[in-house]
Amino acid sequence: MKIVPKIIGLCLALCATLALAASPAGLWKSIDDKTGKPRSLIRITEHNGEYSAVVEKGLLPTDTGEAVCDKCTDERKGQKIIGMTIVKGLKEKNGVYQGGEILDPDNGKTYKCKMKLDETGNKLEVRGFIGVSLFGRSQTWTREE
Repeated sequence: MKIVPKIIGLCLALCATLALAASPAGLWKSIDDKTGKPRSLIRITEHNGEYSAVVEKGLLPTDTGEAVCDKCTDERKGQKIIGMTIVKGLKEKNGVYQGGEILDPDNGKTYKCKMKLDETGNKLEVRGFIGVSLFGRSQTWTREE
């Protein structure tokens, strides 16, 4: 009889893990395009079916948490990058999270954005583009949780 609660607990843990893997919500490590080294930790959250992402921590040796987005041209101009929303408005459609935008704090520009999880749920292809997806660049973020 003591095994039944353990089996139920294991099943609940497995279901929670599968639910997490089926969504981009969680903590992700981004990689710097130029150096190939970890750049930042980014938290993706979901609210009413819409996904957004906030920079939680910079991982470069020069990151003090005081850097601001000097090149931003919207309401984020002059704001600290740590704590800044850099992705907003994504909604899931056929396994692709799309319809929103992503900000590149290095140049202050916003791009259309789409994201797609790999089959394990531990890698996220993040693509920023202008116009159509063909004209853009991708990064692969890795899950940290």
